[in-house]
Formats: sequence, structure tokens, C-alpha cells
Amino acid sequence: MRFSTLIQVLGATLILSSATAAAQLPGVDRVILITADGLRWQEVFRGSDPKLINREDDGMKDAGEVRERFHQGPPGERRRRLMPFLWSTIATTGVVYGNRDKGSKVNVRNRHRFSYPGYSEILVGRPQDDLIDSNDNKPNPSPTVLEIVRRELKLPREKVALFGSWVVFEGIGAHVPGSVFINAGYHRLRLQGASKRMRRLSSDQFDLLTPWRSVRHDYTTFELALEYLRTRKPRLLYIALGETDDWAHGDRYDRYLEMAHYLDHCLRTLWEQLEQDPEYRGRTAIIVATDHGRGSTPKDWSSHGEDVAGAENIWIAAIGAGIKPGGEAAGGETLTQSDIAPSIMRLMGLDPTLLGAGVGRPLPAVEQAAHKRKAR
Repeated sequence: MRFSTLIQVLGATLILSSATAAAQLPGVDRVILITADGLRWQEVFRGSDPKLINREDDGMKDAGEVRERFHQGPPGERRRRLMPFLWSTIATTGVVYGNRDKGSKVNVRNRHRFSYPGYSEILVGRPQDDLIDSNDNKPNPSPTVLEIVRRELKLPREKVALFGSWVVFEGIGAHVPGSVFINAGYHRLRLQGASKRMRRLSSDQFDLLTPWRSVRHDYTTFELALEYLRTRKPRLLYIALGETDDWAHGDRYDRYLEMAHYLDHCLRTLWEQLEQDPEYRGRTAIIVATDHGRGSTPKDWSSHGEDVAGAENIWIAAIGAGIKPGGEAAGGETLTQSDIAPSIMRLMGLDPTLLGAGVGRPLPAVEQAAHKRKAR
């Protein structure tokens, strides 16, 4: 065999071996972010709140079945009843930050402590206090991590998508309208070649009305996102659920708990679908978070904002590829909402500094996993 031919054969063998190794140890190249609006850390880590669930006013009127389901035993049992998948799976094979009873703290950095500023901080990686001081539906003042990932990876528009229950995500999700795929609020799905189920869900939302004109049911949002995941295979997907906040503002603690439980159901369903799909299994990270906290007393639990103590306290959970298992965090450095976008960038193989100046840092579980991969 001629020497040049031998080199070609060896080169081909090395390429094949590398491809095989990559197939056996796939990198992280898909991320799903899911948020539940205004879901307090107290319920996530302690379960139902005795001060709120034992009331006899309209917030728990005729809600004996809710007490029976969620208010049994000590805090550890109550939280498992409320969010069984979080505590059986994410907390054992992933990581959960924000249990202030154990010294784990996660804070918002923006001073406003309400939704648009919080979601913008999540997607931009820093607060924009002087630019965002309302919940008006307008484009984000800065490019979001959704746009930056799409630009840097040169992805088709439909490979980066956002489904939101709240209509204002039309603005929050992108600096340049139309730069990523967004469907939010009571808006028909505009997607060429949408599946039959997606078309049906889009149509049915107008017959399944909530008490709020700007927020549709989380069921519609989640099922649309799940079907989009199945049929369009996005690389980066954001699912923004909203009913926890709206029922809380209505002082309906019973419905608030039920929607927290529904979030847990969504996480389980999402995880199971990812595990069954070879395009996602073993190569997808999920990050779960909230946009702000709430008050801690029966008088102010339904509120949040700059003047509400505790509204700055939030939580974050993560599971999947690129996440170093850490269980329920205790102590450690104070994390922030600004750390989520840099984490997404790191997981997608991008430099977080592309987000701009003043951004947070990737979550410890993301950085630790990245260092471990580099050490191999």
C-alpha cells in the first residue's frame, strides 16, 4: 500500500473512531427552560403553608380536598405531596437551589421584583432597572439569550422557541420582534405545517377561558410546547407558565397549590418525553425557575414588588446533561436570577460574555459539569 493511501486510511479510521466516541458520549446541545410565575420558595421547600391553607376565607373556601391532598405530615412530606417529581427525581439526579432554611440563597438582582423585569433578567442575564419598570408589552430593550444562541449557532428561526401563558412574552422574549418563534397569550398559533394536535390546541384555547384576558391556561401553553418539541425538535425551548401568579394575586391559595402541582406534572411529562426521544435523551438540560418571590404572611403572600419583603427570594432547579448532580443545596454562595442566561450559554457551548457586560455566572452545577468534561 502506498504511504499516501495508508495515511488516508488511518485518517478515515481516526475520524470514524472520533464519531463513534461522540455518539457514545454526546455533548449537551439542547436546553429547555421552564418557569412558573411567582411560585414561592416556601412551597417548593416546605410544602403547603399552614398559615394559608388552614384559613376559612375565600382563598380556601370549599377546598377540603386540597387540604387532604397537600397538607399531611411535616414539611418534608408536604413538599413531596405538592411536587413529587421535583423531590423524587430532580433533587436526586439534579440540583435544587434556594432553600433558605438550609442557607441556600437565590435572589433577584432587579429592584422591581415583578414579572417583566424578572423575566428579562432571566433572559438577558442582568437587571435593566432603568429600562424596564412596567409590565407593558414591548420588545425587550436588549437581545435575549434566545436570540444570541440562535445567532451564534446559526439556527433556523423555529429551532429556538418560546411558549408563554402571558401575552407579554411576545415582547419579553426578543429584542427584535420575529427573531425567534414565540406564541403567547390568547393568540392563534401561526406555524406553517403545524400538526393536527397543535391546530386543535390553538383553536380550543378560545373556548377554555381563564379569569384573565392576558393569561391563558397553562395547560394550553404546556401542551402546545410539548407538541412543538415532538414535531419541530427545537434546540432551545422556553416554556413560561403563569397561573401560579394569577391565582395568588386573587388570594386563591387552593388554586395556587394546584398549579404548583401541575408544574410538577409538566416537569415529569417533559422529562419522560425527552428520555423516550433519541434526539434529546442524554443531551438535554432542563432549568426550572421563577421570576420573583412573594410576601411571607397571610396579609402579603399574594403580593410582590419593590416594597414587599421576601419578593426578592427565588429558587432554581436543574437536571439533565451538563448538570452535575448536587441534590438539595445547603449553604454556599448566593446565586441570582442573572445566572440563568449564562448557564444556558455555557450548556450550549457558547461564551457567556456574549450576553454583554454585567451578567451573572453559570450555576455551580453547570460549571462543575463543564470542568469535569474538560478534564476527561
